[in-house]
Amino acid sequence: MNELSVLLAFAAGICSFLSPCCLPLIPSYLSFIGGASIENIQSQKNRLVIKTTSFILGFTVVFMVLSILLATTFSIIGNIGTYINRAAGIIVIAMGINIFFDVTARVKNLVLKKKSPEPSFVCEGCEDTFEKRYKSKKTPKGIVGAFLIGAAFAVGWTPCVGPVLGSILFLAGQSGSTMSAILYLFVYSMGLGLPFLCMAIFFEKAFEYIAKTMKYKGVIQKVSGILLIGIGLLIYWGRFQTLNILIQKWQYRFIDWAAAGGRMVQLLPAGIAMIITLFLIGIRLLYKKPVFCLKAAIPCVIFIVIALLQTIGLIDSAGILANWFLSLQNL
Repeated sequence: MNELSVLLAFAAGICSFLSPCCLPLIPSYLSFIGGASIENIQSQKNRLVIKTTSFILGFTVVFMVLSILLATTFSIIGNIGTYINRAAGIIVIAMGINIFFDVTARVKNLVLKKKSPEPSFVCEGCEDTFEKRYKSKKTPKGIVGAFLIGAAFAVGWTPCVGPVLGSILFLAGQSGSTMSAILYLFVYSMGLGLPFLCMAIFFEKAFEYIAKTMKYKGVIQKVSGILLIGIGLLIYWGRFQTLNILIQKWQYRFIDWAAAGGRMVQLLPAGIAMIITLFLIGIRLLYKKPVFCLKAAIPCVIFIVIALLQTIGLIDSAGILANWFLSLQNL
C-alpha cells in the first residue's frame, strides 16, 4: 500500500471541499439535504447529521465505482503502462496548471466577453449551477433521498473542482490494483466528506468559518495547483512509485526502531506531545486569545496526558504507529 498516495488523496479531498467553487455553497447544500431553511435548520441538527452522513455515503459510492471502472480499464491495457503513465501525467499537469492560473474562468470570461478584474479561484456562476441542478420544491425524503442527492452531487460535480477529482482518479487508475484504487477514492471521499459532516454538526459556526476561509482562496488555488503539477510530473517520469518505495524504507526503519525499544522510544513521543501543547498555547497567545478557557484547555490536557502516560510507560505511541504502518502495508 502506498501511504503517500493515500495522504495525497485525503489532501485532495480537503482541497476540493475548501475550493471557493464548493465552500460558499455548503450552507445551501446542508439546507437542502436537511429539508429546512437556513434559518430553521439549527433546530433539526440531529436529522441533518444523519442525512448528511447518507449524503456523504452517496457520493463515496459513486467515486468508488468510478475508481473500479478506471482501474479495470488500465489493467486491461496495462501492456502499454509507460505510455499510460505519460498520458496520465500530462493530463494531471494540465489540470494543475488550469487550477493554478484559473484557466477555466479566464476562458469563460473571454467567451462571455466579460473582463476578469484579477485571477480568482471563484467559479463564476457556481450559484446558478447549484440552483439549476438542485433547486426543487421537494426536498430529499429520508436517508435514501439524501443518499441519492449525494450520488447526484458526485455525477454533476462542480467543474472547477473536477481537476482535483480527475487527478485522483488517474492516480487510482494507474495504481495497478483495484483494491488500491478503491481505497484512494474512499480516502478522497473522506477528505471531502468529513468537513461536510463537521459543518452539519457545527452548522451555527459554518458562516463564520466560510467567511474566514474564503480570505485564503488565492492560497488554496496555488497550493492545489502546485500539488497536482507535482503529482503529474512524478507520474510522467515514473518516479511516483520510486518515492513510495523510499517512504516504505523509512517506515521499515521506524518499525525496527520502535521494536528495539529503549528510553528514546519512550521519551521522544512524550516530547513531541509537549511541543504540540506549547505550540497550541503559543498560537492562542499570538492571536491574543484566552489560554485558560475550555476550548483551549481540552486539546492541551489531552496532549499533556499522552506525554505523561508515554513517559511512565503506560502507552507506547511509537509501537502503535509502527503497527499501523504494518497494517497498511498488509492491505
